[in-house]
This record gives sequence, structure tokens and C-alpha cells, in this order.
Amino acid sequence: MSDVMELVVCTTCRLTGQSRAEADADGAPRAGARLSAVLAEHGIPHRRQECLSACDRGCVVAFRGAGRWTYVQGGLCPDRHLPDLLHMIRAYAAAPDGVVPWRDRPEIIRKQTIARIPPMEP
Repeated sequence: MSDVMELVVCTTCRLTGQSRAEADADGAPRAGARLSAVLAEHGIPHRRQECLSACDRGCVVAFRGAGRWTYVQGGLCPDRHLPDLLHMIRAYAAAPDGVVPWRDRPEIIRKQTIARIPPMEP
């Protein structure tokens, strides 16, 4: 990743459809915290953030940067979607305005976009 973008990972996310009791039953870290750990293991810089308020759509991440469109993504699973997330990180970083063409986004990203927010006006 570079100075042009920041990846924000919700560390309190549960998997989509998982109840709070199910997520906390075994005492293991929640899926969002696991996703953050996996990214760290792969050397991917990111900001850890408690609750991005998209609890029904976990795991949630946000791609953002100055002068760039922001994407809020949900429905990610740290055990299945790491390659897709890494692909989107590279594509987002390479897009000057943050807009990644629809066909260049992995399927999970295309289907689980929660929001696409325009950049702030200067």
C-alpha cells in the first residue's frame, strides 16, 4: 500500500449471519480481528478500527484516500477472501481517483459494496 490510500479494518466485526453469542462462544478473536491479523501477517498496512457500524454486513473494510472515492466493503471472510481483498487493495492504490472499474473488482467486492462515497470537494 502507499501514501495515497488507507485501508481501515473493523476489528469487532462478526461474519455475516453470525450472532454475537456465536462469534464470542469459543473465546477466539472475532472475524474482523482475524482479518486484521491476516493482513498484518502479509505485511499489508492498515488501520484497525472498532465498529464501522455495518454489523449486519461483516467483515467490513473501507478503502479511502485524499481526493479519492471511498469504498465500504462488507461480507468478507478472513478465511476465504484474502486473495480478493489483496487484488482490490492493489487495484484501488493504482486508480488515481480511487475508482476501480466494475469488471476489475473481484466478485465478492462487486456483490458486497455497502457504499461508494465521493471525495470531499477542495
